[in-house]
Amino acid sequence: MFTKIKSHFKRLWSAAPVATTVLIVALAASAVFGVRSAVFWWKAPPWAERRQEIAAWMTPRYVARSWGLPPRELAEAISAPIPPPDGPMSLEELAAFRGVQIEQVIAEARAAIAAFHAQKKRN
Repeated sequence: MFTKIKSHFKRLWSAAPVATTVLIVALAASAVFGVRSAVFWWKAPPWAERRQEIAAWMTPRYVARSWGLPPRELAEAISAPIPPPDGPMSLEELAAFRGVQIEQVIAEARAAIAAFHAQKKRN
């Protein structure tokens, strides 16, 4: 079997050495990046560990998607305008828009997340 592969490789090399080199490099790169990708996904933390602590730079949609609740439900809980007047707003911009402290908006978001997940557990 190895002799068949060797003769096939020799035939490819004699017909097009540059194309054969490019093919080998592309196959090697595909193998390396494929293995890296598989290892990354295999060792990825569970979904619950990927949830980031709520920060002022996040948008309400980002928080909602990260914590697994409908974006509109979170937006209603934190009194976010739908749609935002000038495009996506961070929580910090939302707090300034509403005229409240950022801590209040974050607390409202945490309460909405807790209520959603508590209701989800009951059902």
